[in-house]
Amino acid sequence: MSCKQSKSSLLTLNEALFPVILLLKEEKACVLVGFDSDNAPQVIYPELPDATTTVPLEGLAAQYSGYMVYCKPKYTANKRASLTGSPESGHWFWSTWSKCRGLYRDVITASLLINVLALGMPLFIMNVYDRVVPNHSTSTLWVLATGLTIVLIADFSLKMMRTWFVDLASLRTDVEVSSRIMSRVLGLSLASKPASTGAFANSIQSFESVRGFTSSLTILALVDLPFSLLFIAIIAWIGLPLILPILIGAALLLIYAASIQRQLKAMADATMKASAHKNAVVVEAINNLETVKSFNGEGHIQSDFEASSLEVSRQNAAMRLLSGTVTQGATFVQHTVAVAIIVIGVYLLIDGQLSQGGLIAAYLLSSRVMAPISQTAGLLAQYHNAATAMETLDTVMDLPQERPEGKEWLSRANLTGKIEFRNVSFRYPDDERYALHNASFVLQPGEHVVVLGKNGSGKTTLQRLLLGLYQPESGAVLFDGVDIRQLDPAFIRRQIGYVPQDVHLMHGSLKHNVLLGDPSASDERLLKASQLSGMDALASKHPAGFDLVIGENGQGLSGGQRQTVAITRALVNDPMIMILDEPTESLDHSAEASLCHSLKRVGENRTMVMITHRSLLMELASRIIVIDNGQIVADGPKQEVIEALRSGRISGGKA
Repeated sequence: MSCKQSKSSLLTLNEALFPVILLLKEEKACVLVGFDSDNAPQVIYPELPDATTTVPLEGLAAQYSGYMVYCKPKYTANKRASLTGSPESGHWFWSTWSKCRGLYRDVITASLLINVLALGMPLFIMNVYDRVVPNHSTSTLWVLATGLTIVLIADFSLKMMRTWFVDLASLRTDVEVSSRIMSRVLGLSLASKPASTGAFANSIQSFESVRGFTSSLTILALVDLPFSLLFIAIIAWIGLPLILPILIGAALLLIYAASIQRQLKAMADATMKASAHKNAVVVEAINNLETVKSFNGEGHIQSDFEASSLEVSRQNAAMRLLSGTVTQGATFVQHTVAVAIIVIGVYLLIDGQLSQGGLIAAYLLSSRVMAPISQTAGLLAQYHNAATAMETLDTVMDLPQERPEGKEWLSRANLTGKIEFRNVSFRYPDDERYALHNASFVLQPGEHVVVLGKNGSGKTTLQRLLLGLYQPESGAVLFDGVDIRQLDPAFIRRQIGYVPQDVHLMHGSLKHNVLLGDPSASDERLLKASQLSGMDALASKHPAGFDLVIGENGQGLSGGQRQTVAITRALVNDPMIMILDEPTESLDHSAEASLCHSLKRVGENRTMVMITHRSLLMELASRIIVIDNGQIVADGPKQEVIEALRSGRISGGKA
């Protein structure tokens, strides 16, 4: 949207630009849709976003602050108008950073004033020694002291303001960039997901290096650097030979900092790789802690972690040592330059080319010259950490998304439940074998089907394609005759109730986990789904009820209870399609019978795809599809397929 804020009374608003956002008093707002025939305003309040309310003009005028915002959709050129093919939003970091250019303009303005005011102290000292002391002019001393005090107060105020501006810009950038990174991670296409979760998380965390490098210290050092030329010019005006130590010291410092860049880059790359491996080991060990303990794998994991930790520590120590030579070298050069200025200044003073006040002023100004140069040299030592992190994050941000920018989706109210696989073939990334090959079948709305197959036969791949988690390599998956690639993945998943075999729950309450995809769902829907799945019995056993807090990955719940929560989550949106992957595997016989009875009732008008070998669930189906080695080897009425499996005419029906 393109927005413009303006000030206007209610009666002088441009009705051609309605609707308009009215900014009300007490930091509230509403949308003015228009005026009815009686000139009464029709507004929409945030508390009732879907309802238009007619209010008295006098009442709205009393709440109106006098400011409003006109909004309209931005013009978007079609794809053929783009010559570069690059997204309009620009680089994920620099485009966000550039939005704060107004603040940085103020920072530069403040820096200009601060560096001009920095001349106050040296000029004060020079005048005191050259004019006040020889002439015993105390009245001049007090005038100069008063003026310098005003300068110091202004300098303090400007520095605090500048720091606040830089931190404000950093805060805005950090919030938006962090949000963009997380959005890209959540929108990542599963086909492009990196193999190692720990290494991937480490890549995301590397943003801390970028944020640290672009912090206030970096900005202020770069802003102050050009003003070194101003101070050099003033030192040259005081005594031209005095600038020689400064020029030589600055040149030596910057040349040395530049000469070690290749070594720092190699160390930064090695540190990033070792850190990614270390993080991957930690995440994998935590996620599989039970397995590690069950098979006495602690020793192997510990040694792998120690080796990667040692490499990270070794590389960090080497980088700190090399960077320290720049930092300590900058301090050494700064002090050496100051000594050289004093030595040269004394000779000039003896020769009558320099006053005593001028020597002290030049000494003070030399520190103002060398400080930003030293900081810049230090930044060069830190640069490659941030540059390596930026390259890693660029790779992450360039990974394909399942909802590409600019993609237009077809809109449907709801799905009826018709599903078609039309010659679908699919291979996982970096795998030459087909997980599913030339699969074709049609499910009519309300049809119940069981999918049978051995482990690795392609059953899981089939359900992932139905959920739009992966796209077929060839062929098409259609819902109600529409290719799934034309439908918004979020819309598809709202229309499907999915119960996975491996249930993963998050830290939070039962209600939070059930309403994960629709937090605004009503309590009525929650209670109805809980009654169908049997989760209401679980909630009633605890005083907290649906607010019962469970740990990460469902800690505190049994396998059957986790499965019950997953089934409730699948039913809460009242979907027309249900995909159940061994939904009763963790349930006892009575719970399984109860769930099957509920599914029979709730699935009457729904399309159900069940991956199971449990006889009770198979009773709900009228059709069986058998998959073997990625191919459909049988598809027909339940009794005919079961008879063919028993007689051995087809194989692959047992896991």
